[in-house]
Amino acid sequence: MNSRAAGRLTVGRVKFFGQHRGEVNSSAFSPDGQRLLTASEDGCVYGWETQSGRLLWRLGGHAGPVKFCRFSPDGRLFATTSGDCTIRLWDVAEAKCLHVLKGHQKSVETVSFSPDSKQLASGGWDKRVVLWEVQSGQMLRHLGGHQDSVQSSDFAPSSDCLATGSWDSAICIWDLRMDTPVISHQKLEGHSGNISCLCYSASGLLASGSWDKTIHIWKPSTKSLLVQLKGHVTWLKSIAFSPDGSQLASAGYSHMVKVWDCNTGKCIETLKRS
Repeated sequence: MNSRAAGRLTVGRVKFFGQHRGEVNSSAFSPDGQRLLTASEDGCVYGWETQSGRLLWRLGGHAGPVKFCRFSPDGRLFATTSGDCTIRLWDVAEAKCLHVLKGHQKSVETVSFSPDSKQLASGGWDKRVVLWEVQSGQMLRHLGGHQDSVQSSDFAPSSDCLATGSWDSAICIWDLRMDTPVISHQKLEGHSGNISCLCYSASGLLASGSWDKTIHIWKPSTKSLLVQLKGHVTWLKSIAFSPDGSQLASAGYSHMVKVWDCNTGKCIETLKRS
């Protein structure tokens, strides 16, 4: 995107990353923006040089479609999830698999790193959330509370809490400070469809995108719904806060990106490829 005028965005040159042999299920930029990951239905994860569009690697290993991918905040690792019920942890520098995490009984749909890159959370069609230690690849604990498939997740900036979203239309906020066999959680309810994406802002607000075509922005500490964003005509696929948390970008299945003012709840830009 290019800045056409102060506070105004426009779509510039569009790059295509087109060597996949199946549908692209997920994508993620590295923290420095230099690399792009894409997870494909063909069972591989692809790494690209963002500026040039050059393919850096095509990594196999999963025995099913790759459903989701995410870089660690320190940029050293990335994780992939698959329909083969596993998560793979990869080293960025050497483009090799370090650990295969086994513990889910059905397809794994989401994965998130803690802000310090030391823990990993995963969720999937077995309705469970699993916490892992990144360095060893060991399972730390299961979190049970959702009534349907877990589709989205994100750690709070403080690492004290984890948010997960599900086909049960609820968001669970897990208190990770409790060193007990059962971790307590609170639920945020208000959506009427699958919670397909979650994202915390730097200040600790939580945005949730749903197949009910809306986005909610919450203050989790008080369970307060601050604003509801309406304007998408298709299911929500992805959301991301600006670094200062004042704006939110969202994408659905309609080949456009919307940019929202988080204070007013108004859509300030709709970006389409011309």
